[in-house]
Amino acid sequence: MTTSLGEVLDNRRIAEFHKAARALLREPLLLARGPSADAYRLVRRYAAELRDWFDRNTGWSLRVDAESARLRRTPGTLADATHPAREASRAGVPFTRRRYVLLCLALAALERGEAQIALGRLAEQVVLDAADPHLAAAGVEFTLERRDERLDLAAVVRLLLRYGVLRRVAGDEDAYVSGAGDVLYDVERRVLAGLLAARHGPSMITAVDFEERLAVLTAESALDSDELRFRAIRQKLTRRLLDDPVLYYDELTDDELVYLTRQRAFLTARVSELTGLVPEVRAEGIAMVDPLDDLTDVRMPEQGTHGHITLLLAEHLAAADGEVGRAELERRVRELAAVHGAFWSKSAKQPGTEGELVERAVARLTALGLVERTPDGVAALPALARYAVGETVVVEPGQRTSPRKAKQP
Repeated sequence: MTTSLGEVLDNRRIAEFHKAARALLREPLLLARGPSADAYRLVRRYAAELRDWFDRNTGWSLRVDAESARLRRTPGTLADATHPAREASRAGVPFTRRRYVLLCLALAALERGEAQIALGRLAEQVVLDAADPHLAAAGVEFTLERRDERLDLAAVVRLLLRYGVLRRVAGDEDAYVSGAGDVLYDVERRVLAGLLAARHGPSMITAVDFEERLAVLTAESALDSDELRFRAIRQKLTRRLLDDPVLYYDELTDDELVYLTRQRAFLTARVSELTGLVPEVRAEGIAMVDPLDDLTDVRMPEQGTHGHITLLLAEHLAAADGEVGRAELERRVRELAAVHGAFWSKSAKQPGTEGELVERAVARLTALGLVERTPDGVAALPALARYAVGETVVVEPGQRTSPRKAKQP
């Protein structure tokens, strides 16, 4: 059977549309220059269709100009702390609370500054702003006299370089950290202006409590009709299907569960239409599976020593009856080292490293929605079932179930 030119062009258009959408979901800020230039051009080509899809189905706005494409994306779950910003290096060290505060202070200083700024000058502005009594009351203090504080500021600057907010003109951050030199940057003001993805200006919020401020920052418009309430539920569920590794039914409100029960096929079809993800419906929830395995910041399984240990601990947790303590997991790592150590890195086999190995594995499994931390250890979540052997059970989403021991072959 031959394929017509029209079908070929349609298939090519669908593939390009998927590629553009996936690029935005991986990196919500794409620059017209540098490594993201090809993805930016593709997004610009399909900007109208992408803008309409995101606005209608997620409530996210898309701005595309001559310099960048910015998807103003807010997470489906505000309380999820398992996907932090990471240092722009191979190590990918996650941002700490101090680095996040430094990031906000640096952005505020850049907003007030000129078209060029030196890292030393930026540091001076950050120190001045950090003297705010509200920050001191919250236990936040910066002098940038210590090397670890300068390392944190350098990590913030490298993140802004990656985002395209800054462009290095001369110098090197390592020289600044060691006190041997300075760095000069161009400030890309249009990229900087589009970085904030809040619905409301933070300076306009009068609430003091963190959770309340966060709620106001991301609050929807007044939902004074059934149509608006249903649209808000649809958008929230779509955001979670796009963002969360697994959407568990028992995490939803009654209204959200009723809506999902009725509209599951429609919602998953719309996400597939945008991304090419495939819905996997289970007794406890829905996962949008990625056949291309590139639409995530955390993979499972992963190559290397840490990936192997994570997979082996996942199998152990999936077979466990109830939560497992940290001491037992560390003991299990020692047992696994005796069997598989020949394939692991030398550092992973050193005595006393079990705690770090367990922590890295648990952090990955938590980020993927496969386990949850408990006061005494770690407990498996239903999606971990795919890492053990047994029988699969599929039910309708309206039927709430407790975690099962049945596993996928």
